[in-house]
Amino acid sequence: MLKSFKTEINPTVEQRNKINKTIGVCRYIYNFYLGHNKALHDKDEKFMTGKDFSVWLNNEYIPNNPEKAWIKEVSSKAVKKSIENGCAAFKGFFKHQSGFPKFKKKGKSDVKMYFVKNGPKECRCERHRLSIPTLGWVRIKEKGYIPTTKDGWKIRSGTISIKAGRYYVSVLVEIPDAKITNNSNNGIGIDLGLKDFAIVSDGKTYKNINKSTKIKKLEKKLRREQRCLSRKYENFKKGESTQKNIQKQKLKVQRLHHKIYNIRTDYINKSIAEIVKTKPSYITIEDLNVSGMMKNRHLSKAVASQKFYEFRTKLKYKCDENGIELRVVDKWFPSSKICHCCGAIKKDLKLSDRIYRCNCGYTNDRDLNAALNLRDALTYEIA
Repeated sequence: MLKSFKTEINPTVEQRNKINKTIGVCRYIYNFYLGHNKALHDKDEKFMTGKDFSVWLNNEYIPNNPEKAWIKEVSSKAVKKSIENGCAAFKGFFKHQSGFPKFKKKGKSDVKMYFVKNGPKECRCERHRLSIPTLGWVRIKEKGYIPTTKDGWKIRSGTISIKAGRYYVSVLVEIPDAKITNNSNNGIGIDLGLKDFAIVSDGKTYKNINKSTKIKKLEKKLRREQRCLSRKYENFKKGESTQKNIQKQKLKVQRLHHKIYNIRTDYINKSIAEIVKTKPSYITIEDLNVSGMMKNRHLSKAVASQKFYEFRTKLKYKCDENGIELRVVDKWFPSSKICHCCGAIKKDLKLSDRIYRCNCGYTNDRDLNAALNLRDALTYEIA
């Protein structure tokens, strides 16, 4: 079984320069591969696969263009991986699974430095440091998070990324298959919403983290810094500001975005861990029409900040790891409108009605009623 671990690292100045250089070369090669195939298409010539492009690059292009020798100064594995990523992007486009591949822009954090274990002395991990090919030993900020080599764990491969001026390493570790325990407890239903993040059928409610004072203060500060950045761009056009001032302000905005992102992600991780620890036999969730909800311009920001897709993806991973069945109910299932007591459907239920009242005398919170109906749903799909 392979499991990934991501944590922040603290490289030296020399190591940072090498990481920046490698990522820059990988971005250049990725864009060069896209541009080269685009030029071949314009000439009505055959598409060049990643393998053929790698052979052409090393045997023909670089020897005939000595000024491009700096491509060879970085890790060949990282360069090869960027070509493979470009080839995979084209294959997705040809199969109509995605749009035409886009060129990578400088300054974005979507390009990573790839490394793989080549020998027994590479990709070793100790409590406070990690051995990375071409970089050597790199210090880890969160000590003891990644499993160490002396305990028998093996690191297969990994990537280094940069986000808001910080450096992160993500490694793929080979671990033994976990023993799945029999969960004899009853199943639960989870209703996701905007007023509260998640309402569980056992009565537990997870509040909306975006309504907290901490997030509101950070969003207010972010708006202020974004206005400041906009002013600096306007002053730069007039010659009253410099590019260095803009870069410093841009980094401030990126760090605030990153901080808000980390708070939301941490809340989702802790919520899922708390739900899974109850060891239910199954968990039922609703297949939300998020793309449809995003079309409502009044709710789109609130829906995006809740990160429903990330919650579902991580919940599925945790359920598979702990032997819990994850059930997904159809998006047209009227979980909020069904009476949990008598089964009657209240068609005139409005979004503003937060208390569900049925003619049979049953009264309950609207979201809790929906969670109970999801728990007892008979038609579902296994995720």
